[in-house]
Amino acid sequence: MSSTLLIAGLVLTLGGIVQGVIGFGLALVAAPVLALIAPELLPAPLLLAVLVHTVLTMVREREHVDWHGVGWAMVGRLPGTAAGILVVDALPQRAFFVVVGGGVLAFTALSMLSWRPRPTPQALVTAGVVSGAFGTAMAIGGPPVALLYQHEHGARIRSTLSAYFLLGALVSVAGLTMAGHLDGRDAASAAVLVPFLLAGFALSGPARRLVAGGRIRYAVVGLAGLSALALIGRSLFG
Repeated sequence: MSSTLLIAGLVLTLGGIVQGVIGFGLALVAAPVLALIAPELLPAPLLLAVLVHTVLTMVREREHVDWHGVGWAMVGRLPGTAAGILVVDALPQRAFFVVVGGGVLAFTALSMLSWRPRPTPQALVTAGVVSGAFGTAMAIGGPPVALLYQHEHGARIRSTLSAYFLLGALVSVAGLTMAGHLDGRDAASAAVLVPFLLAGFALSGPARRLVAGGRIRYAVVGLAGLSALALIGRSLFG
């Protein structure tokens, strides 16, 4: 196993634990690091691999899913996906990395605010558009929708976001495939990443009981912010 793959796998395991505990954060943690050390894993291979973790998380707490909210968010996800494909097509790699880092930094800042957004239909559609664009372009689609549910109980957050991620990722994968940005090599790369995500999911079960959601939330946004700054610095000055 190469050192690059090992690092990528460990980051994905950490992201899998985080997402299994608080409902989002896997791609937010992993995407900046993967863009630095293995950009070929973005966005399609990561999207494919995350599907496995998402299905398992949703099944584990399926009775708590807010399907009404998922439906409204998906209304916005469809046009957002088209916007994300345009970003992938239009930007060179250096600029794409800056977009990734800037997007993560923006979401990190929003996650630290004390405002109390609510998952209303209008807010969910708007969040779905933003989520679809970033989720398709860089496999980071969780924060816009997660912010709307941040004050719900843990099972509600995790299950609802997992249901939304599953449907949204399937839409993004379909869009990337039709645009020629996903092929057999991406599927093979995703298959290599899946065992690391399974390990993260398994560890997230006991971690939910041991780690308070507030502390893990600050750890996630802090790590994501540092990774995003490193990515932007490398793109601009590397």
